[in-house]
Amino acid sequence: KDIVFCSNNCFVLYSAAVQAKNSENKESVPSLPQSPMKDRPPKAFHQYSNNISTLDVHCLPQLQEKVSPPSSPPIMFPPAFEAAKVEAKPDELKVTVKLKPRLKAIHSSLDDCRPPSKKWKGMKWKKWSIQIVIPKGSFKPPCEEEIDEFLKKLGTTLKPDPVPKDYRKCCFCHEEGDGLTDGPARLLNLDLDLWVHLNCALWSTEVYETQAGALINVELALRRGLQMKCMFCHKMGATSGCHRLRCTNIYHFTCAIKAQCMFFKDKTMLCPMHKPKGTHEQELSYFAVFRRVYVQRDEVRQIASIVQRGERDHTFRVGSLIFHAVGQLLPQQMQAFHSSKALFPVGYEASRLYWSMRYANRRCRYLCSIEEKDGLPLFVIKVVEQGHEDLVLTDTTPK
Repeated sequence: KDIVFCSNNCFVLYSAAVQAKNSENKESVPSLPQSPMKDRPPKAFHQYSNNISTLDVHCLPQLQEKVSPPSSPPIMFPPAFEAAKVEAKPDELKVTVKLKPRLKAIHSSLDDCRPPSKKWKGMKWKKWSIQIVIPKGSFKPPCEEEIDEFLKKLGTTLKPDPVPKDYRKCCFCHEEGDGLTDGPARLLNLDLDLWVHLNCALWSTEVYETQAGALINVELALRRGLQMKCMFCHKMGATSGCHRLRCTNIYHFTCAIKAQCMFFKDKTMLCPMHKPKGTHEQELSYFAVFRRVYVQRDEVRQIASIVQRGERDHTFRVGSLIFHAVGQLLPQQMQAFHSSKALFPVGYEASRLYWSMRYANRRCRYLCSIEEKDGLPLFVIKVVEQGHEDLVLTDTTPK
């Protein structure tokens, strides 16, 4: 019979010779020698370091191998459509299986015979990727003028005609053209060929605004500015002074913004030396003016100055009406070329920007002039509109 030793999770069986000796002497089973380490066991045995000399090992009955029962045959399930057709016996439970039809998209007759084609991302769709390479070292981006010249050489772009340059100059800050909305703002006519920026005049110390939007004392501020030097640019024409008592710092409006002066909602200003630290609740940081503002002036005196200057080039504008020529009247024309309210000088010419007669929400230019025909005035209006030929309208009365 087998004698099993277990050591270090290993199982060892004695050889068949030991089993034969034990079978001859069934009545008495000799015990193991007291010192099993003296008699070296045969090579078939394994020697263990465990001390088992004090153990009394008896013969154990040989266990018969258990025969595993035969595996049950696999259960065969009939298909669903066949199981639904099988009639159930009266003693058994009746089960009805309903199969829902699959929704199938309706295609045309041509598409039914064609298999649906797969759109592979790598074949029919490609991902557009941009790689920007920045060269090492000092790289200077091209300016706008260089880009314009490059596009002109290529001839691949359409560029509109350049806008004529505005040569009107502000009498205060000496900058040409209209300024930024959140800055000097638009130009206002002060006198014949004299223009001032709205905010340059508004933020002058002497100037104040009426409820109707008229700016008063602009000419007085201009006369004082001719003798005052700006603390920032050191040029004449500065009229915006610091509100701190006995402070003599004075700036142009544009120079005051560059020098980081602080403006307040009550139309006062403090220079960088006297302004409070940090932000102030009454500080004004946005200078755009969208309301109607104009310079209070004597228009009769301006017209008289136009007549005195003669044919000199000048620009005189009232709202959207621009004067080009005043004209003249001879003594023999005085009787027929005037009414109780107006004069009709021959050679008068002015242009007006007004709503178009052809398109809604679009403006065009109307060139108005007075001519002489049969000893009477002839009023001529020439309609100048882009995309159309000039239309000339004439009549014997201005209405």
